[in-house]
Formats: sequence, structure tokens, C-alpha cells
Amino acid sequence: MTLVQAVGAIDAIAGVGYRIVIIAARCLPQKKPRVNRSRQRLLPSDVTFASMKTIVLGAGVIGVATAFYLRERGCDVTVIERETDVALETSFANAGVIAPGYATPWAAPGMPAKILKYLFRPASPLIFRPTLDAAQWRWIGRWLRECELARFRVNKQRMQRIAYYSRACLHELRAAHPFEYGRSEGYLQLFRSAYDVELAQPALAILRDAGIPHRELNGAQCAAIEPGLRWARKAPAAGLYLPDDEAGDCAAFTRELRAICERRGVRFRFDTRVTALDVRGGTARGVHVESAHGSETLTAAAVVVAAGVDSAGLLAPLGVRVPLYPVKGYSATLQIIDERKAPRAALMDEALKTAITRLGSNLRIAGTAELGDRQATLREQSLRTLLKVLDDWFPHASVPSSAQFWVGRRPMTPDGAPLLGPSGIDHLWLNIGHGSTGWAMALGSGRVVADLVAQKRPEIDLDGLTVARYHG
Repeated sequence: MTLVQAVGAIDAIAGVGYRIVIIAARCLPQKKPRVNRSRQRLLPSDVTFASMKTIVLGAGVIGVATAFYLRERGCDVTVIERETDVALETSFANAGVIAPGYATPWAAPGMPAKILKYLFRPASPLIFRPTLDAAQWRWIGRWLRECELARFRVNKQRMQRIAYYSRACLHELRAAHPFEYGRSEGYLQLFRSAYDVELAQPALAILRDAGIPHRELNGAQCAAIEPGLRWARKAPAAGLYLPDDEAGDCAAFTRELRAICERRGVRFRFDTRVTALDVRGGTARGVHVESAHGSETLTAAAVVVAAGVDSAGLLAPLGVRVPLYPVKGYSATLQIIDERKAPRAALMDEALKTAITRLGSNLRIAGTAELGDRQATLREQSLRTLLKVLDDWFPHASVPSSAQFWVGRRPMTPDGAPLLGPSGIDHLWLNIGHGSTGWAMALGSGRVVADLVAQKRPEIDLDGLTVARYHG
């Protein structure tokens, strides 16, 4: 679990900065989402689910999972993707961790102080780049309000509700369609110091209260679970092990799921860019697209927006304003050269918020949250932080010069939970805003949205998981 308690002294230092930012954000015009609060109208009487043409925008793990479940419910599904294949953007080289117990909003008590604490350190898990972008400051203003303890608890509960459901959906799918995607079991959190252990106590209390299986470990016990830690530069002060959590290659999984979808009749249109949503009379009618073959309008009885950080731009002209902002994350993937000195599964460096994941014969180190740069460009300081974490814990597992670096733009909401379901426009649906936990929430989110499109009752409560939470 993310550790959310901060040192009081640092909080005091951060207080002035916190107030300045919140005041600046409040001075900007606050745009409230303009959405129709009424329920989505039913399908026309001549449309059945077997003939219901549905378009899904985006072929990341979220979009492909949505297409899979829509097809299961009998819909005629087409997926539109601007890239040449599935999972080539945010789903491509993420940490690969599926840890519902760790699903935690970044808006947490003490987090503003933590940003200040790491502001001038060379190895930092958090990077803030202030700009003149009004959308950035509105998002930050909302994010700061969500850092209150009461809001944090509510938001975490919402995220875990969809994450645990999603893991159950994943296990069900895997039982029916076994395939390889570098899966490993167990998740070990490493604490560098007694200070980190102290900060962990509130998170441990939540684990105990929820009855989530876990083990608190000393350094030697960490090495018993991950023998490669015997070669660490310094032994961990302690650890926390969640045996039921897991990891796997998100991109490999998405490619396999695409193959299943295609065998069932789902169509994928790659190299196709969505220029606008076709909405007339308050109802979604399809999408306008461009490709090498020119411009055209594709009609549909329902449209699902699962286009990651680009979703906000597609929705804004329709008056549907969603508080999404791109938060960059980085990863490095390296080939293992010594099995004995490499990790067996997935770990998290709690101090630097960086994951180390075993993916078959490779290692992936992923971390850093960078707010303020919308471009998918690599930042050398962030890459150095990744390699430092690997060298600290598994210095002989791989050769740093072999690293393949990646950066992704994660679509974050201020409170951490995704936006699922009705958009406020009839037959236009949302599956967006999963942030850094998209892989952990993908199957459950896809299933929920498919149920709503097919006018079925979802299996979980959607309170706090729809755009309606931003109405107040």
C-alpha cells in the first residue's frame, strides 16, 4: 500500500506552499462539468444487442478489455486506434503490477510536503513542473483538496473496489483462456529505513481491518522471499509481503486479448485517428475519423471513449468536461544476466515509489510521477532514478547499458478513481482516468462499462466511480 503519513515538520514547511497553490488555483475560472444528470435513454426498439454497432476509442488494455466484454454481450464491436497495434502507448511498458491492496490515490495526507521534500533531490519519485496552463492549476487545486484524510479514505476505498473486482475478472478470463504474459505471484514492499516503517503503520492498519492477507518482514525474511536481495548494496530495514497480488506484462496480455477478440469477430482499425465525436440531438451517432484512405464518418448505436489522456480533448467540444491531466511515468526494461541475483516476482521501493518487476527473462523498473510536461519525452534525471533503484537492490542482475527506456502519459483524475459509465450524452460512455493503475483495473472497468452499454446491472456498486461525483 502507498504510505501516506508525512513528517509533521515537513508538513509545516509545506503549509505555505500548499496555501499559495490552492489560492492560485481558486483564482482561475472553475469549469464545472456540464453533463446531463438524467439516465441514458434506452436503445431504439429496432436495435438488439446482437445487431448493436458499438465503437470503442482506444486500443490500450482498457479499450481492448472493453471490446472483449462488449462482444461477450453480443455487440458488433469496432475498435479505433491511431497506432499500428494495440498497447503501444500507456499500456506498452508500465510496471505490470496488479496489486489491489496497493491501489491508492496520489492525493494523500502529506503528499504536498513530500513533493517539496524531493523538489531539489537528484533521485526523486515526484517531479512538478509548473506551467501557465490553466487546466494544470485547476487540476492541482482539486488534487490538493483531495489530500485531506477523510477524502483519501473514501477515494482509496473506491479504487480498491474496482481493482479487486478487476482481479477477479482477470482470474476468470485466464481460467477460460490460458495464455502466457510473464505472470508472477506475490508483491514485496521494501522499506529502506525505520522511518519508512513508521510511515507504514496507517497502511498496515487498513490491511488488518480489511482482512487482506499480508506478512510483515524483517530484512532476512525479505531475502528469504527474494534471494536476489542477498546481493543488495544494503539490506532492507523491513518489508511487507502481499502474497495474493501479482504482476505481468500488460502489453503482452493486451496482444493476446486482441487475438481472442478478433477470433470472436471484433474488428480493429489501426492507423486511424478520431477527429471528433458525432453527436446530434443529444445522442452519440458515431465518430469522425481520418486515415490513409481519407476522412469518413463511422456510425454506431453506442460509443465508448477509452482514449487515455486524449479523451478530455474529444469530450470538451461536447460540453463534457472531465478533470483528466497527463502525469508522466518512466520505465526501463533490461535483460537478466544472472538468475540467482535477480528478483523472482514484483517489488516496490517505498521510499522512491519505484517498482521492480520480473517479466519472464526481463526486469522492468518503473516509477516517477511528473506533472506539468504533456510531451512524451524522456527525462534523464528520472531515468537515473530508475537505474539507481535497480542498482541498490539487484546490482548484479542485469547490465544497465542494455536498458530500453520508455515514458508514458497516464490519464489521472485528482482523486485517483476512474470515470466509468454515462457521459451525460445518450449512448456515449466513458472508461477513462485510471492513472497508474490502469492494468490493475482494466478487466473490471471493461466489464462494468460493457454491462452498462448492454443495459445490464453491473456486479459492483458504481458510487464514486462515475462523472457524477464532479457535479457538486
